[in-house]
Amino acid sequence: MKTYTPTIGLEIHAELKTETKMFCDSKNDPHHGEPNSHICPICMGHPGTLPVINKRAVEHVLTVGVALNANLASYTEFDRKNYFYPDIPKGYQISQYAYPLVTGGSLCDVAITRIHLEEDTARSLHDQGEGSIVDYNRAGVPLMELVTEPVIHDAKTAGDFARELQLLLRTLGASDANMEKGEMRVEANISVSDSDSFGTKVEVKNLNSFKSVEGAIAFEIKRQIEQLERGEKVIQETRGWDEVKGKTFAQRIKETANDYRYFPDPDLPKLDLRIGEELSLSRIQEKMPVLPAKKREKYENIGLAREQIEVIISNKFIDTFFSNAVSIDGIEPERIKLTANYLTTDLLPLLSSPAELANCSVSNFVSLMALVHSGKINSRIAKDLLRDVVIDGADPVALIAEKGLEQNNSEEAVMAIIDKVLAEHSAVADEVRTGKDSALQFLVGQCMRASRGSANPQLLASLLRKKILG
Repeated sequence: MKTYTPTIGLEIHAELKTETKMFCDSKNDPHHGEPNSHICPICMGHPGTLPVINKRAVEHVLTVGVALNANLASYTEFDRKNYFYPDIPKGYQISQYAYPLVTGGSLCDVAITRIHLEEDTARSLHDQGEGSIVDYNRAGVPLMELVTEPVIHDAKTAGDFARELQLLLRTLGASDANMEKGEMRVEANISVSDSDSFGTKVEVKNLNSFKSVEGAIAFEIKRQIEQLERGEKVIQETRGWDEVKGKTFAQRIKETANDYRYFPDPDLPKLDLRIGEELSLSRIQEKMPVLPAKKREKYENIGLAREQIEVIISNKFIDTFFSNAVSIDGIEPERIKLTANYLTTDLLPLLSSPAELANCSVSNFVSLMALVHSGKINSRIAKDLLRDVVIDGADPVALIAEKGLEQNNSEEAVMAIIDKVLAEHSAVADEVRTGKDSALQFLVGQCMRASRGSANPQLLASLLRKKILG
């Protein structure tokens, strides 16, 4: 068998977060409301209507470009992409062809060709009783399309790129990019070759999960190699992905740019992006949030585990809560690590979803972490108080005083507890002397229970071992 090199390029569409659609003032809310409730004569393509460019959508795309260290256009224009299908009410889609808003840049070491702006299509609904309808609520929603260079060579790299782009879009506030809602859609162009030349490109469309992206690419690489090994030719076509069967299937022969007959839209003005302060590079850079790569670097330098970092930065509610909790000037790295541990390991499991963090008390959480870090309460007490203090809003200092939970660091008091427990469990103490570690842990537990959790566990274990073993 020959050695084949897979080559993959991605085309990723993301619906942008704006109040209104791309070229009209209809509400940008395709996932709520009755079908065809967010439409108007403009997005429905009625004769005599004129589109107007959504400035916020343009700003979103330029912001993504800056975040990717790409080149921003000084001049751009919109084009008509002509094709006839029920989801295109005008008989053409307003897109960009020759002059995209963004070119170049990279993400995850994957080079990017271009990012352009267009309008989304409508949706066909097939669960409407006896027939189907076309819902135009999504028609005209601002849609960003990012195209990578054909420089990806395996399914995992493609999946990782898509995940990182989703995180970036959410960090920038450009898109929620929920794949299950169709807010981010991935198409993969895949070819294999046993030479330095590219093979025949096959496009797999509408991949709506990262699992589907990786599964479809892996299957398609295998399918094309097997086809070439049989002496058959791979044909250029568009294929779909069957999640249940775990395989791609033929849909249609792939169109080329000539098939769409692109030409500049005569109803929209050309844009000179050098004019106007609002969309300038300096203005966009001023408003740029801390990007995921920078956050990773910062948290890795503090000493957080990579898995923990990904949990924190991958969700805006977790990220915001954590950032607020560690925003105190001069906070020690050890306390930051303590905060990350309690948040990801102990607090999150108490919530039904990370969104509930928006209603949790950051100040109480910070106070609780300070009490643990200073040794005033131990870890067990802190975990038991999380719900009362952080979720229900009880004052941690008052609660600890009320229940007498402040950590006991007095050797004399701890020894009194040890003497009492050993008097009741002398046989277990004999097991400790034979080297049985589980027996020592049992006695530590009994002492902690006798102290109602207030004893310093490190001091307790040390004094207990000294008392028994000498």
